[in-house]
Amino acid sequence: MARVLVPLAPGCEELEAVTVIDLLRRAGIEVITAGLESGPVRASRGTVLLPDTTLDEVMDEDFDMIVLPGGLPGADNLNADPRIHRLLKRLAAQDRYTAAICAAPKVLASAGLLDGRQATWYPGAVDASALPATRALQEAVVSDGRVVTSRGPGTAMDFALTLIEKLAGADTRQTVEAALLRPPQG
Repeated sequence: MARVLVPLAPGCEELEAVTVIDLLRRAGIEVITAGLESGPVRASRGTVLLPDTTLDEVMDEDFDMIVLPGGLPGADNLNADPRIHRLLKRLAAQDRYTAAICAAPKVLASAGLLDGRQATWYPGAVDASALPATRALQEAVVSDGRVVTSRGPGTAMDFALTLIEKLAGADTRQTVEAALLRPPQG
C-alpha cells in the first residue's frame, strides 16, 4: 500500500487538505497527516484540523508521496520550514512523488523541484518570471514526471483523483470517482 505524507501548516486551505486526505483514503492509500508543531492546526477559514502526528515524528519515515496543501499563510509556513525542504529533496532524490496545490507550488519552486518542468499554481502565488526554467501552464492539474501541481480549491478533487491514479492506477481512480457521483465533465 502506498504511503502519503500531508503536512498541515497553520493557515492551510482546508478544502484542499481535506479533499486530498479523504479521497486518497477512499482509494485505500495510507495517508499520514503531520502538523508542523504538536496540537490542532487552524486552517485559513478557521476550521481546526487534528493531525495524526507531528512532522518531527515522521521525518525519517518512508513515503511514496508528499502532498502540500496550499492556502495562505499555510504555503508560506510550509516554505519557511527547512524540514519540508529536506523532505521534498529527499523524496525527489528517491524518485518519489512531490505534489502541491494552490500557493504551495511555491514551496516546490523554492526547493528547486520545478526547474525544467511544467507546472501550475494559483494565479499570483508564484512569480513565473523568477522561474525561467519552469513552464507555467493554466491547466487544472499538471503532471511532469514525479511532480504534480494544481491550481486551487476548485481543482482539489481533480488533483486528488490524479494522485490516486499515480499511486494506485486508473481502475482505482475510476472506482473512487464513480462513488463520488460527479457530474460528467465537458
